[in-house]
Amino acid sequence: MIEKAIEALRRGEFVFIFDSEGREEETDIVIASQFITPEKIRFMRREGGGLICTTLPKNYADRIGLPYLHEIFQRSGYPIFKYLTPKVRYDTMPSFSVTINHRDNFTGIPDKDRAKTIKEFANFLKRMDNMEEPMKKFGEEFISPGHVHLLISSGLKKRRGHTELSTALMEMAGLVPSATIVEILAEDGNSMSKENARRFAEERGIIFLEGKDIVDAWSKWSE
Repeated sequence: MIEKAIEALRRGEFVFIFDSEGREEETDIVIASQFITPEKIRFMRREGGGLICTTLPKNYADRIGLPYLHEIFQRSGYPIFKYLTPKVRYDTMPSFSVTINHRDNFTGIPDKDRAKTIKEFANFLKRMDNMEEPMKKFGEEFISPGHVHLLISSGLKKRRGHTELSTALMEMAGLVPSATIVEILAEDGNSMSKENARRFAEERGIIFLEGKDIVDAWSKWSE
């Protein structure tokens, strides 16, 4: 199934990822950021309903100079953040970094604007290996705050959330190591159950993966 998922991602298609029992127990719609389009954003917004986010690996974030959002808050000096220290119930820490817009956008929120930001962000990561002063160039192309939420992957050795699972899939597929993801919500407003998410995927011909399968495949791939 992992091989089929990788083939689908390389074709610019969606896959669904359920993280694990006892964690968030949520299913995310996942696509390679380099293949995002306004139509794909629209599908994620309508059929997912959660927060559309875009991932990148920690080593890329470090080169750009992007910190985790909670680190920014804690170092800001504002007293309120002493009381807002994140203590998530499903993991050790959140993976949120800053929010961005591409400088060519107007408001940044329409489907075409978010697709532009995400596509250009993937292009930026693709060019980074041969880039001098990535921090400066990042600032030339993007602004913050914006409407695309960046998530920093800590790697599957440290964390096994959708951020890490989806980023690892992109790496195994040989794609730009950035995924765009959104949680699937049910009609009652709660997270869609694994069984219903699996049925949702089957009805639309989308591959459904569980986090443990990605971890097993990644462990063999990274040996």
